[in-house]
Amino acid sequence: MLIQIAAVGKLKEKYLVLGIAEYAKRLGPYVKLVLTEVPDERAPETMSAAEEAIVREREGERLLAQIKPEAHVVALALDGELWSSEDLAGQLDRLATYGRSHVAFVIGGSNGLAPAVLKRAQQKLSFGRMTLPHQLMRLVLVEQIYRAVKINRGEPYHK
Repeated sequence: MLIQIAAVGKLKEKYLVLGIAEYAKRLGPYVKLVLTEVPDERAPETMSAAEEAIVREREGERLLAQIKPEAHVVALALDGELWSSEDLAGQLDRLATYGRSHVAFVIGGSNGLAPAVLKRAQQKLSFGRMTLPHQLMRLVLVEQIYRAVKINRGEPYHK
C-alpha cells in the first residue's frame, strides 16, 4: 500500500522531522510512505476573509497537483469524522482489500483546506475539536498510521 501525506509548508522543527523520520522508518517494512510538501502561500499575518480564501485556493491547487487521480483522498478537517485508532486501521484495511492501494492524507496550511481539496476528498477526518499546528499534525498522523498498521497485523504496539 502507498500512503501519501500531502501537506502545506516545510517542516521546520527538528523534533518533528526526527519524529516523522522514526515512524517512516518503522513503517518501511509494511507500506510505502511518501511525504509531499507544497509551499505555503506568502501572506500577511492579518487578512480579510477574501484574502484567506485566495491563500487556501492557491495552496489547494498545489496540493491537488501532487495527488494522483487514483488516490483515495482523506482530508484532515475540523468538521471531519472522529475515528479511533481501530477505526483508522479498519479504514486502511478495507481500502487495501477493495483495491485502493494509494491513500493520500491531506493537511492544509494555517488557513485550512480549499473547497476544491475538500471536494476531491472521499473522506474527511478530524482528530478532535482542538486546533493543532498543522506541522505537529503530520507527526500525530504518521504515528496513527503506524499504530493502524500494527493493529491490522496483530502485532504489539497498540496499547
